[in-house]
Amino acid sequence: MTSLVNTTLTPPITASPQEMEGMALIQAVGNTPLLPLRRVTQDISPDVKVYAKAEWFNPGGSVKDRPAFNIIRTALFECHLLPGMRLLDSTSGNMGIAYATFGAALDIDITLAMPSNASPERVAILRALGADVVFTDPLEGSDGAILAARQMAEEQPDLYYYANQYDNPANWQAHYRSTGPEIAAQTQGTVTHFVAGLGTSGTLTGVSRYLREYNPEIRIVATQPDSPFHGLEGLKHMPTAIQPGIFDPSTPDRTVEIPTEAAHEMVRRLARQEGYFVGISSGAAAVAALQVAAELESGVVVTVFPDAGYKYLSDEALWEGR
Repeated sequence: MTSLVNTTLTPPITASPQEMEGMALIQAVGNTPLLPLRRVTQDISPDVKVYAKAEWFNPGGSVKDRPAFNIIRTALFECHLLPGMRLLDSTSGNMGIAYATFGAALDIDITLAMPSNASPERVAILRALGADVVFTDPLEGSDGAILAARQMAEEQPDLYYYANQYDNPANWQAHYRSTGPEIAAQTQGTVTHFVAGLGTSGTLTGVSRYLREYNPEIRIVATQPDSPFHGLEGLKHMPTAIQPGIFDPSTPDRTVEIPTEAAHEMVRRLARQEGYFVGISSGAAAVAALQVAAELESGVVVTVFPDAGYKYLSDEALWEGR
């Protein structure tokens, strides 16, 4: 299926000179392919179709390009990110890479707080893009990085614009304006279920708000790790984590909890049976989407594959048994 409408996150008419200089890169954000899952769906009804948005087609390589650009654009437009200031945020990797990608294109300095156990691939990419990385305690995970970024912003408010992806409405609004309309168009309006992982919750929040306006009968399914201690990078176990300000627990109709091992196995299956080389959160999304699909007699289930697998090659636990 191909997109029927152009829903790319284009800059506003009042775009700053910085935005205009980065226009070519910005135009590449969004309108990602919708890929069918075929061989891993053999046990579900033939009247049920499962698709995934291939978000690694974005210029920064992940779904995070959508909110990162919208956050930067909004900050420039509202004069929160002024000349001489640095954009600051916490990240587990993908959002930081997105910030750094657009920062390089728009001549904006980027400072990121990130757990020190982030994959070496992520660290290498951020350094290649010129981002300044402040490493935080790996045992504190993404919450520790959030607290570190907050402290840095409080101590030097004139130096940093704190983007605060977890509480910034420009995060979910990016998906309301782009990802949601793309899914409706690419399925010709036939989507019946939408499945997305919970990290910042921006994807789930934005897409679900659009799809419920489009068709209130569409069911929304969230997925999260099944325990506080897990290996699903980029996802949060909401009951035990710092909950994002943009997260509304009433948004999903249901929440599916995914074990790390099941997500790892699915990543390997997707690579070998579908040719989709994806990351760990994509594996978790596929497990949840197939679980939903298995309960249906007919329908169209759509999920999001946030990134490709290249940033996870050093994860021996993921690829064991290969």
